[in-house]
Amino acid sequence: MADATDDIDKLYEFGERLNDAKDKSEHRQDYEGIIAAANGSVKAKQLAAQLIPKFVKFFPELAEQALDQHLNLIEDHELGVRVQAIRGLPLFCKDTPEQLTKIVDILGQLLIAGENVERDAVHKALMTVLRQDVKTSLTALFKHIGSIEDQSAEDFSTWDSIRKKVLLFLRDKVFPLKTELLVPQELMERHITTLVKQNLQDVTAAEFKMFMDFLKSLSLFGHKAPAERIQELVEIIEGQADLDAQFNVSDADHIERFISCLSMTFPFFKRGASGSKFLNYLNKQIMPVFDKVILVTPIFISFLMQQVHLMHLTVGLSTVEDLARAMIKKLTQGMADQNKALAAAKTEEEKDAIKTQKQNATFALRACNNILAMTQPLNTKTPKFIGDQKTNLSWKEAAKPSGPSTATVAGQKRPAATTNGSNNNPLKKGRGASGMQHQLVNKAFSGIYDSGRSSGRGGRSWRGRGRGRSYH
Repeated sequence: MADATDDIDKLYEFGERLNDAKDKSEHRQDYEGIIAAANGSVKAKQLAAQLIPKFVKFFPELAEQALDQHLNLIEDHELGVRVQAIRGLPLFCKDTPEQLTKIVDILGQLLIAGENVERDAVHKALMTVLRQDVKTSLTALFKHIGSIEDQSAEDFSTWDSIRKKVLLFLRDKVFPLKTELLVPQELMERHITTLVKQNLQDVTAAEFKMFMDFLKSLSLFGHKAPAERIQELVEIIEGQADLDAQFNVSDADHIERFISCLSMTFPFFKRGASGSKFLNYLNKQIMPVFDKVILVTPIFISFLMQQVHLMHLTVGLSTVEDLARAMIKKLTQGMADQNKALAAAKTEEEKDAIKTQKQNATFALRACNNILAMTQPLNTKTPKFIGDQKTNLSWKEAAKPSGPSTATVAGQKRPAATTNGSNNNPLKKGRGASGMQHQLVNKAFSGIYDSGRSSGRGGRSWRGRGRGRSYH
């Protein structure tokens, strides 16, 4: 007990002298005494864990020795010693940035710590170093997400555990603070985009969706982004779709991947991006064996054809929609001007001419509204067939309802064609028909990315297929 007390007293002496010294570099022996005390009692280790990083910047020649001793404290069997040592790690790179990459690498490995208080200390330490140098820190952190092929069999389990924790840290701690951390904005958003693109070799479907959702949230790819940046996102998705692989009708995993990636690209087509690679793959790889594909995976194909048709329609009609909206705005303003002109007209001839202009504008306005009404169902997640209930012929006045509807007249049956579940509905032809297939597919694909990580690599994984075939 006396020896432990002596160790603590000596440590306090070393620390006080270093605190008071104007030229701390002259007190090398005191700092060496602090480093040596890290081999003492539990309390001495805890105090040393505070003092070693505090004064390391004044003794660069002892920096490596000090860090090695500090890392021993991080591996100590006492939780209190480990936590104190973790808290001190950011100080090693505060004034010696050349150590930052190594410190981030160490903290990344420590994310698998078992105790909550220990993990909290790691999270806070990582956030501290991220704020010191976000670019270097992110680069070092993303190295833990690298390719599975770089790991030996005996190291895989540990590497995989660290990788999962790093991904969770990025998702929960880093991505939500992108506005604060990614400064200057454009430079850092471009840097993290590059990091994401470089580390998609081995990702699950859920992980890929997480990264894509993050990239879409960046200002770099925001609503005002030019078409070439949106095309960059499409090309990332194309890389995951494995479009260089030979199509195999028995490879359900590849078909699922292709359809999932194709679906992810739809929001970008309306923003000027091109899906030419997907279309080329369809034409050259899938269509030549279409009959075989139908026999093997009918539900996939039902969904696939729906999405392909939707792609063509969405891309083509988006331009028409934009023109229709612009025309509606112009016609509305023009009709307001015509009303003013009509009020100011002095002769019947002038009034007739203005009335004719208003009538033509009304017809055009109805036509534009019909265009938007007809294309609206195509923009939904589950496209619907276009009925005539939302459209009115542009040269006719809209019919006004008169009296109760057919369905509400007492004693009168609802027409068979409108009865829910009726066999007269061409979209519902019984079990196994296209209507049922669409329902099954929509249900299956609505949760394709939500499988989580509960079972191995998260259900049917996108990982483990090797570099080249699956990930680029």
